[in-house]
Amino acid sequence: MKCRHCGTPLELVFADLGSAPPSNAYLTHEALSAPETWYPLRVLVCTACWLVQTEDHAGREELFAHDYAYFSSTSAGWLAHSQRYVGEMIGRFGLGTHSMVVEVAANDGYLLQYVKQAGVPCYGVEPTASTAAAAREKGIDIEESFFGVDLAKRLVAAGRSADLTAANNVLAHVPDINDFVAGFSALLKPAGVSTFEFPHLMKLVAENQFDTIYHEHYSYLSLSAVARVFEKNGLSLFDVEALPTHGGSLRVFAQRTDTGRNKTTERLTALLDAEKRAGVDSEAFYAGFQKRAEKVKDDFTAFLIDAKRKGLKVGAYGAAAKGNTLMNFAGTRPDLVPYVVDKAAAKQGRFMPGSRIPIVAPDHLDADRPDIIIILPWNIREEVMAQLAHAREWGARFVTAVPELMII
Repeated sequence: MKCRHCGTPLELVFADLGSAPPSNAYLTHEALSAPETWYPLRVLVCTACWLVQTEDHAGREELFAHDYAYFSSTSAGWLAHSQRYVGEMIGRFGLGTHSMVVEVAANDGYLLQYVKQAGVPCYGVEPTASTAAAAREKGIDIEESFFGVDLAKRLVAAGRSADLTAANNVLAHVPDINDFVAGFSALLKPAGVSTFEFPHLMKLVAENQFDTIYHEHYSYLSLSAVARVFEKNGLSLFDVEALPTHGGSLRVFAQRTDTGRNKTTERLTALLDAEKRAGVDSEAFYAGFQKRAEKVKDDFTAFLIDAKRKGLKVGAYGAAAKGNTLMNFAGTRPDLVPYVVDKAAAKQGRFMPGSRIPIVAPDHLDADRPDIIIILPWNIREEVMAQLAHAREWGARFVTAVPELMII
């Protein structure tokens, strides 16, 4: 395989999690009688541009299909984060009725609903039919397509250039990262600004977040690698913010290289320097990650086997993609975790890919009253524990597996 950004042959292995089906390919009851397609799940590092990337095995149309089951509005914390973002961007960049805001990967309208409420013209780009339909129900205009240069040019020709573009948790999800980024350069007005949010590679490594590795994540991004990709595709970074979302993310601010006038901030320079000191552009930075991931797998499996031998009832919360990575890497099956609770109606009644663990509605937890509740989306652990605080009344204990096994 060659680097999807610079074309250099890839040889340095960062992580090998065996094989798994696509993490968002939730199964129907009928699909249980059919085989699943599993793909190797290996992550490689380009030693030329230092872009960390998953091996290519499945196309975007397969991973982001019409019945895509991830709906961003499920998390109250993420909604609050998005509402704050809208208010901050309107204030910082003077957005109003004269402006146009475009969100790429608009999902179910979780963010653009706040732009619309503020009276700022907007529309979204979203390729998955299921979430696009949910966004339209909120009254949001959606271009149902994958984003890239060709689409950006068509939108510009139709008079739909952007003063601000938002792209949250999608930069890592694109197989052709060059075409994707160049699309923003084409879509922006001369003084326009693009923001991108993505999990930070330094956090992934430092906190052993191997479960954020799955096929839908084509890239794992450092600020340094993002700066290189952007510069090659007509965008320049001028600011960055560190965010607590998704276990530690970055929000970067970019502008057209040819026309942007925003000055580079000190915090952008400082974070680039911090990455350089940490050695993200060296092989040593990536050594040892595999062993740490395997320790979590082993500890998690031993804990579940011990709970089974003791006759304890186990349930899990959150049918998240990261949970599927953990379950499939650990070889967990319904004999150890009999069900996963999830608030998203689109997932209820389906089964986790690979492990084939049933996904049930939240009231199942109250009926079963398990002794142990495994929180799979550890990044929203506090939110989940607050929702399930009443479970302590029957003596339930909460457990997370990443970055290490923790019993609360």
